[in-house]
Amino acid sequence: MGAVFANVVNLNWQQVVMWCIGGLLIYLAIKKDMEPTLLLPMGFGAILVNLPMSGAITQIYETGTEIGVIDLLFDSGIANELFPLLLFIGIGAMIDFEPLLTNPKLFLFGAAAQFGIFFTLAMTVLFGFDLKDAASIAIIGAADGPTSIFVANYFDTQYLGAIIVAAYSYMALVPIVQPPVIRLLTTKKERQIHMKYTGTKVSKTTKILFPIVVTVIAGIISPRSVALIGFLMFGNLIRECGVLDSLSDTAQHVLANLVTLLLGITVAAKMTADAFLNPQTLMILCLGLVAFIFDTAGGVLFAKAMNLFIKNKVNPMIGAAGISAFPMSSRVVHKMAMEEDPTNVLLMHAVGVNVSGQIASVIAGGMILNFFG
Repeated sequence: MGAVFANVVNLNWQQVVMWCIGGLLIYLAIKKDMEPTLLLPMGFGAILVNLPMSGAITQIYETGTEIGVIDLLFDSGIANELFPLLLFIGIGAMIDFEPLLTNPKLFLFGAAAQFGIFFTLAMTVLFGFDLKDAASIAIIGAADGPTSIFVANYFDTQYLGAIIVAAYSYMALVPIVQPPVIRLLTTKKERQIHMKYTGTKVSKTTKILFPIVVTVIAGIISPRSVALIGFLMFGNLIRECGVLDSLSDTAQHVLANLVTLLLGITVAAKMTADAFLNPQTLMILCLGLVAFIFDTAGGVLFAKAMNLFIKNKVNPMIGAAGISAFPMSSRVVHKMAMEEDPTNVLLMHAVGVNVSGQIASVIAGGMILNFFG
């Protein structure tokens, strides 16, 4: 009873707030089906690490130090970037690059949609954050959780927990955040633009060579991105090679889900009340939203600018799919097009832009590591 009483005495209101935040993440995962494989373990982990004298995280006693299992997982899975890289294999195995390969100019939209990252980087520095912390925060705009974790952990930022929560929350909020931005920047006439899809088949040889060539080119342009882009493209090579179907299926489902599960609960190591509840966390959430909005806007405005110079107009909405939230963003764009005109099918174009955004976000993360690492 004495130990129980001591734990109650050690409990503070900040920990209770973190329980509520953890409960909110669990609610969003279960009730709203928002990234449940990540938000549910993240929410439960936030509760675990904020229990008084929690045995899940490292505690220092008079008799010695007791290493917590979540800290152990963090050191062995996130501190050395293992979990994000393994997750990239699964993501690569999920992606079909054929819509992009049939229309290579869609690469440009993926690049344009990274504008918010660099815009937010400048803003974050102006708000007084250290340059490496600013770089870690800005990458939230990529809407790419594994890249956010990789970059933030590489720079050893103290805001890792807030950055990861923001990155995955905004990924889950794509259907809520993107439509108002798209409508604000486009006219009804622009949203009704039809785009033809040729449906040209891509040869198996091209599909196999593509991940290899992209890895080489990205490695030359941005050497620090090799680990990120390499594991992503390795996963895609497993998918396309045609001789590892069982491994491809395992990577897409078992590996991706298992790593995401472990990643979610491990991130909680950085969600203790003292590290999470501060004004900087709220500012990071706001800056992450700014990055996300400006990435969306960058893609849309690039498409509008392109239409000034080309004969066959593109629907500006596809530019918004240039963020890395695959495949949610392409689905949002497709749904909006169908609402404006039920005969306007933009899915394949949006998917092409979406997968180009996946590549562009990884390269952008590598560039940030090159510039500030």
